Formats: sequence, structure tokens, C-alpha cells
Amino acid sequence: MFSSADHACMSQALQLAEKGLFSTTPNPRVGCIIVRDDQIVGRGWHERTGQAHAEINALKQAGATAKHSMVYVTLEPCSHHGRTSPCVDALTQAGVAKVVVAMEDPNPLVAGKGCALLRQAGIEVQVGLMRAEAAALNVGFIHRMCHQQPWVRVKVAASLDGKTALNNGESQWITGEAARQDGHRWRARSCAMLTGIGTVKADDPQLTVRHVETSRQPFRVVVDSRLEIPLDAKLLQGGSAIIFSAISNHEKSTTLKDLGASVIEIPDANGDVDLVKMMRRLADFEINEVLVEAGSKLNGALVQAGLVDELVMYIAPQLLGDKARGLLNLPELTQLSQKAELKIQDLRMIGQDIRIVAKFA
Repeated sequence: MFSSADHACMSQALQLAEKGLFSTTPNPRVGCIIVRDDQIVGRGWHERTGQAHAEINALKQAGATAKHSMVYVTLEPCSHHGRTSPCVDALTQAGVAKVVVAMEDPNPLVAGKGCALLRQAGIEVQVGLMRAEAAALNVGFIHRMCHQQPWVRVKVAASLDGKTALNNGESQWITGEAARQDGHRWRARSCAMLTGIGTVKADDPQLTVRHVETSRQPFRVVVDSRLEIPLDAKLLQGGSAIIFSAISNHEKSTTLKDLGASVIEIPDANGDVDLVKMMRRLADFEINEVLVEAGSKLNGALVQAGLVDELVMYIAPQLLGDKARGLLNLPELTQLSQKAELKIQDLRMIGQDIRIVAKFA
């Protein structure tokens, strides 16, 4: 169905889409290649929300040569008026002959309508070329559109014996500099970073991207059932913090709002933050990917609630002993059939440490 030349062109479109890895949120990462007479005449990618989509940028570069051309795009062209005009209209007006799409857009506003409108305009459309690669690039966007929840990654750094800190809480640093820098790339692609009040009290983290060049910072989200966050916490600096609480404290909430933070009360039946409802609220904020950097208690609670999609684990060549703190606070299993299953997606050395990326089954 697809030739080697088709694969080569879509591969280039995917490489272009990846250029928006840190900047397109909440929109998907999309790349586009335009080919005429076996020559690439236009390249484009979506760089930032509110700016031109990949197809528009590629059409602008192609100019009049876009007529009778073939277009390779990593996501179905949009067919609705959002922050920008429909790309379907631009492709039709440019007179392109054929559009090859990696995957359909799961956004209900599109969801096949873009391809249908192109076909109605007499443009040949093929769908499915390198679909898996395109989906991997936009796993958070797809998950939010299909499940009304963001894609949740838990990032942990541990010793070979699975410990994340000494019993006294000391944890800086278990992994090496290369692994820590790599961790900031996961931060940069995330829409939000999530931690718990215990980590805020113990480490006072900034939860910012510092080792990777990026044009934006992710939201900083704290699970704080009793609204105990110190007003001088570093993550409150610069705004864009969201505090989820289980209690009402008007005075402190007002003070936090004055500091630029949002306070959202979502209690569960036990008087803690309702984690499922919290994730749905984050999806309402158009948050596609959440990176969790927390302690074993919150990590374990998220896993138990079935909210963790992916684990990013850095393993250092060290042994910290039985008394050190573990990865996840989970209940004791009485049968091996109760174990959580994961599938390893990627395994590589980062400096002297091992990085494992695994998805929950």
C-alpha cells in the first residue's frame, strides 16, 4: 500500500513533528512534508499553540508548487475553526492531489471529518502510514481525547536494590548528572509536574525545567490534602501552581491565590484528595502529559488508583540497604497473580545509570 518513498517522506514529517515536543501543548505535535515531482517543496511543523499548523507552514514554503502535490502529514488535518482556520480548507484551496495521513485525529471535533472533507473535494487520501510512531509522539493528547485524563508518567531514581532515599530522607544524589539532565527532558515535554506535600516539605523542589532549553514551563501540581504547603515554597514562585486539597481553608486559599496559585478542593470519602477526579480536572485544563516526581506514598496511591500509564526509572549502580526508602508504597500481595504487569518499552544507559521506560499493562 505504501512505498519506501512514502515511508521516507513520513519519517521526515515525524522528525519535523518532534521539533514541537516541548512547545505545542495542549495541541498535538504535527509535522508535514509536501512533495511534487519527487522533490520536497515544503516542510512545516506546528511550533506553538495559537500559531500556524504544520500544513499551513509547509504550504507557505511550497507556494504555487503545492498544486498537484502529495502531502504527508502525521495527524489528520483539522476541519474546524479553533485558534486557527481549518487546514482542510487550505489544502483544498492549494489544489493538492493527495494527502497521506499517519493517523486519524482523536479529537471529537475532527475524528475523520478532515479526511472526509478532503475526499469530498476530490483529493485522494490514504491513512495509516507509520501510525504507531505518530501515536507515540502524541500519547498524552490521544489519551486525553479518548479517556478524558492525561497520560501519567512516574519518574523515579533508585539504587540497584530499589531504594530511592536513605531512611533519614537523604536522596541527593543517587543518579549521576547525565541521568538528571535526561530527567529534565521528560519535564520539558510534560504539560504538568505532580508531587506530594511530603516531597515539598522535605526537599522544597522547584519543579522547573532547567537543563533543557524550552520556551515554557510545565504547570506545577501539588497533592496537599490538609493545605499545609509553606507560603515560601519554591514551586509557588512564578505562578502556574495548582494545589489540590481535601479541606476548605478560605484564608490560606486566598493567600495562595494572591501568590498566583490555584486551589482546588476535591475530597474523597476518606478525607484525602480524590486522585481520579484530580486527573479529570487536569484534563479539563488541557493537560496532556503529567510527570510525577513524588515519594513512595503518592506514587503508590496513583498506581493503586490505576492512574499511572508509564514508569520512567533510573537505576544507579549502588546499594542502599534494607532500611532505605522504597519506590512505591503498595499493599502486601498474597498471590503472585496480584502483581502489576509492565511492558518494557525502552532500556538504555544514561551515563553510568540504566534508564528503563515501561508501560503498565
